[in-house]
Amino acid sequence: MDSAREPRRVVVTGLGVVTSIGTGVGEFLTGLRSGRSGVKPITSFETAGYAHANGCEITDFDPARRLHEAGAEELGRAGQFSAAAARMAVADGAMPVRALREERVLVSVGTTDGESRDLDRLAILDYQDGPAHLARRSPAGRLSSAIVRELGLSDVEAVTIPTACAAGNYAIGHGMDAIRAGDVDVALCGGVDALCRKTYAGFYRLGAMAPEVCQPFDRDRKGILVGEGAGILLMESLEHALARGARIYAELLGYGLTCDALSPVAPDQDSLARCMRLAHENAGVKPTDIDFISAHGTGTKANDMTEVAAIRQAFTDAPPPTVSIKGMLGHAMGAASALGAAACALAITEGFIPPTINHRETDPECQVDCVPNQARPAEVRVVQNNALAFGGNNAVLILGRYGTAA
Repeated sequence: MDSAREPRRVVVTGLGVVTSIGTGVGEFLTGLRSGRSGVKPITSFETAGYAHANGCEITDFDPARRLHEAGAEELGRAGQFSAAAARMAVADGAMPVRALREERVLVSVGTTDGESRDLDRLAILDYQDGPAHLARRSPAGRLSSAIVRELGLSDVEAVTIPTACAAGNYAIGHGMDAIRAGDVDVALCGGVDALCRKTYAGFYRLGAMAPEVCQPFDRDRKGILVGEGAGILLMESLEHALARGARIYAELLGYGLTCDALSPVAPDQDSLARCMRLAHENAGVKPTDIDFISAHGTGTKANDMTEVAAIRQAFTDAPPPTVSIKGMLGHAMGAASALGAAACALAITEGFIPPTINHRETDPECQVDCVPNQARPAEVRVVQNNALAFGGNNAVLILGRYGTAA
């Protein structure tokens, strides 16, 4: 890229979502506005021996109906989610697949678990039953290559980013960089994960699993609920989007990354606050410009207290409304922040702030306006989407209404 040239602007023109509160933009939007809960007893794996086993499982996903080219039997569940969400994002953005195949495209997908659900199954299968097909479809790289196959792309770079629960924002940031630099005009970026025994058992043994529901920022919160799904954004340079007359959900203004690596599991307040300041600087916005924060908001004691303290550190004045959609979706791991980004784009377009459901009484150490239980009509111009992950990985994304900031 010519160093004298201004970075190109990046916009979101299509959304593909697979979630426990609705698949597709329309169902997802209705779920967000109504405060729908995706919580139900887990059926994906045997839960005997656990004192409680609720999660936000997707029970109405039909890969045969959602996939056109990528054979469902050749993909694990996460790969199916990924390919289906990308197909939906392209359709939602009114981008003809034939035209997309003529573009230089980046596919960047974040994940925590890859295809660990298949690895769970391999661990309990008798090898005489012939589980070779499970082994073949288990590499995490298939989460991005599934999109390439589903859409028939050829001039493409396909990347899978494994930065745990911040991976969705990392992947979107990767796409922003590629478009800003002029390496591509179009990118399909986001995150995906499927419910698996490994992750459920890990959080359960940490004592971080809520018995019934997830209650971010609540005095009586008891932990996370695992979820699953995919969020893929169709991203374009502004020039490319305008040239084809695309509808624009939001502009991606900037992002920030930090990795403190101080603890395998505990978040660090100073590192997260610094990540927010880097995102504001990269986006060219001030803290007072932010209309609401879509927080990581897992519902654990440590995360919520540390995240709110970091927000107060980065926002010298009172912070804006700060919500968590994990009360509805559970923690979808690598998909979590990508689904948060999709929710932010819809909030900008539709003029509302999603609610933090299951809320009874705010913890005095988490004093934020969490928009409890009911969505709030609002003029939304600039939104911050937080993501934290094990290993000290933080990623903060800033989205804005097209035409309000650059």
